[in-house]
Amino acid sequence: METDDFDNVQAGKQMVQARDSTEKAFRDTEVPPWTMQITVRSMVTSFFLSIIFNFIVCKLNLTTGVIPSLNVAAGLLGFALLKGYTALLQKLGLLKQPFTRQENTVVQTCVVASSGIAFSSGTASYLLGMSPQVAAQGDAGNTLINIKRLSIPWMTGYLFTVSFAGLFSIIALREMMILKRKLTYPSGTATAHLINSFHTPKGARMAARQVSALFKSCCGSFVWSFFQWFFAASDGCGFASFPIFGLKAYKQRFYFDFSTTYIGCGMITSYMVNISMLVGAVISWGIMWPLIEQKKGIWYGAHLSASSLHGIQGYRVFISIGMILGDGLYHVINILIKNLFRNKSEEKKVELASPLPPPLSLSNMEAGGLPSSETELSENYDEERRTEYFLKDQIPLSVAVAGYIALAGISIIVLPFIFHQLKWYHVLTAYLIAPVLAFCNAYGCGLTDWSLASNYGKIAILIFSAWVGLEKGGVIAGLASCGAMMSIVSTASDLMQDFKTGYLTLSSPRSMFFSQVFGTAMGCVMSPLIFWFFYKAYRVGDPTGSYPAPYGLMYRGIALLGVEGFGSLPKHCVTLAVSFFAFAIAINIVTELLKRYETKYKIYRFVPNAMAMAVPFYLGSYFVIDMCLGSLVLFCWKLWNKKQAEDLAPAVASGLICGESMWGVPAAILSLANVKAPICMKFLSYSDNDRVDSFLSSSGSS
Repeated sequence: METDDFDNVQAGKQMVQARDSTEKAFRDTEVPPWTMQITVRSMVTSFFLSIIFNFIVCKLNLTTGVIPSLNVAAGLLGFALLKGYTALLQKLGLLKQPFTRQENTVVQTCVVASSGIAFSSGTASYLLGMSPQVAAQGDAGNTLINIKRLSIPWMTGYLFTVSFAGLFSIIALREMMILKRKLTYPSGTATAHLINSFHTPKGARMAARQVSALFKSCCGSFVWSFFQWFFAASDGCGFASFPIFGLKAYKQRFYFDFSTTYIGCGMITSYMVNISMLVGAVISWGIMWPLIEQKKGIWYGAHLSASSLHGIQGYRVFISIGMILGDGLYHVINILIKNLFRNKSEEKKVELASPLPPPLSLSNMEAGGLPSSETELSENYDEERRTEYFLKDQIPLSVAVAGYIALAGISIIVLPFIFHQLKWYHVLTAYLIAPVLAFCNAYGCGLTDWSLASNYGKIAILIFSAWVGLEKGGVIAGLASCGAMMSIVSTASDLMQDFKTGYLTLSSPRSMFFSQVFGTAMGCVMSPLIFWFFYKAYRVGDPTGSYPAPYGLMYRGIALLGVEGFGSLPKHCVTLAVSFFAFAIAINIVTELLKRYETKYKIYRFVPNAMAMAVPFYLGSYFVIDMCLGSLVLFCWKLWNKKQAEDLAPAVASGLICGESMWGVPAAILSLANVKAPICMKFLSYSDNDRVDSFLSSSGSS
């Protein structure tokens, strides 16, 4: 959702409310107190769903780093499990407390908080960037003080230290953002509408259809992944290396890997994001890298390996970083400026506005004092009822301030023990800056649904890496500071998104806060354990392996840039990186101008997204092809039956993602047990095939 569409969206929502009041349907349904919204069964359900979602996010982090929104999937799966459980208890006559939308919201909040830690924990980015495996891919900074071996104890302790402060950083601003500014928080709003529709009588049939579609696609995805395993005896074998465009294109990472996860991601992700990634893959792997490789021995040393940051890998990583930083910097400045002008314009509107009639009282309505029209009832009843329950369970300002100060104090003491490269004043500086950035990110996320937490983390890397210096461990200091900053900024926007969901479902802010705390705690435990599962079973961080973890090397590259400067990069790498940095800003400026001044054809919708273009610069296009196929499936489905596609596509996509991710558990167990697949399916050129046949014939005759 774009910022300029904000007023139109608000007007559209009011029109929908005028026609159909959501809370009117729940008028006779009792809202349980916040202590009864958090139940034992909701926490148990959240625990099991968190394991699945952590596997999903961890796998996506270790492969492409592209994470789709999982809010809807969490709400849907939470409803499916608890509805089935409570329906069974009801048939047996053992149901003591009915399943409510507030309980459904608690499960969704808890699961999303846990999987959010899997993203912000940095196990596939800044923490992995500290490891010797990633450090060995580059010649610079590969010193003992700039390397830290990964282990579960210190990673878990680090996450517990930095992951909770964000929950207290902007909690005092929830009334301003939700009630006064009426920020939309699109993902939170969409999830709330989904949950509300599940629990209304007319939504029961649709919920059953969506759950059925999710279950079928999940089972199909799991079975297909299991089938593929039989043909993948070693690296480069199986359907995951299917050279659909030919062997020459395959060498440039243009192939189809039959991944249902990315097909599902493509169905959730917008068309333009997928097309933007395809454009980025063609520009980089189709044009730029082959041309730069022709300069081997001139622009960079001919003796360097393909994974060296002083060789071709340096161009891949730093040009991608340039585009990501350019896009992120533009959005940060753009959101700050727009928020400033929006605040000033709203203040003028308040000054010039004529006095409004007194608001409709909820107690008066329930006592029989009906408004003059049904439209007025529908439009005001929802807002009054939601506001009443949103303000009912206040979280005191003193608790928020004391909580943040206490957690900041713990971090100032603990982090220098975990990372001796960091000093107490570095951590103090980070925690002084973080609340301001958390507010900016939460406000921008409320307008655009776009979280810039990773970009704030990258800025922290550059600042603290340069501050500490290479000889004193600036690489580790920068990456560790990134984690603290990113965790605070990310969890703050996630909490505000959940407050919006709670506001629309009459869930207590206290139940939202404590379920977020519980989910965060689960994520701090699960994320390192699940990552360790993959870390020991596969070659994580190897660019040629199944889990290249691209952001590990990228984040370390940003830290090296901070401590070393630009002189250590290969020839013309800085020029190209700066050019693409400017190119990313230019794309955003063109998009903004087209949105503002060109309204007839809406050409801005067809301008590529710079951030999306940057991702395949390092990875290639194999996952992009899957995601574009997902977009094609959704497009054809909408042509055939638009209503069915809009209703069921999110559920089908979620099932495709969940099924393949669930297969990751037995696949990793088989790998740890050294159980190999029985068949290796490979694709060879005609000449290579002749040589293999000749070798096999001679071996057989001897």
